[in-house]
Amino acid sequence: MAKNTFWSDFKAFATKGNVVDMAVGVVVGAAFGKIITSLVNDIIMPAVGLLIGGINFTDLKVVLHKAVMDGDTVVKEAVYLNYGNFIQEIVNFLIIAFCIFLVIKGIVRLSAATKKEHEAAPAAPAPKPADVQLLEEIRDLMKSEKN
Repeated sequence: MAKNTFWSDFKAFATKGNVVDMAVGVVVGAAFGKIITSLVNDIIMPAVGLLIGGINFTDLKVVLHKAVMDGDTVVKEAVYLNYGNFIQEIVNFLIIAFCIFLVIKGIVRLSAATKKEHEAAPAAPAPKPADVQLLEEIRDLMKSEKN
């Protein structure tokens, strides 16, 4: 009995609108991230590298410890501080953050425009019920008779 409850609870959770929306967002976000990574790696960074003298940022590094060799055999690998890759990832982050900012700004602007359209055309007030109208007429007549 508990097993059926578990699966029915899980099914209810997994099919809720928010969970499905979040899953779609994660998938679209992953695809968007790949597009932006390609934009940065394949278009922007080669142009930046060309502007600063043909440097590929991912190749920039500092040797912390040289490799230990015994003839042609490597006994101990060299240790590098790959700061160029770090610079590359910072640029990736900034471009992704900027693109997400533009998307969110567009969504907010579109949402505000839609909200203004709804506010610009207010709905006509609902007519008052007949008994309320009758009572108001009686009130107005009584006021006029007093004066």
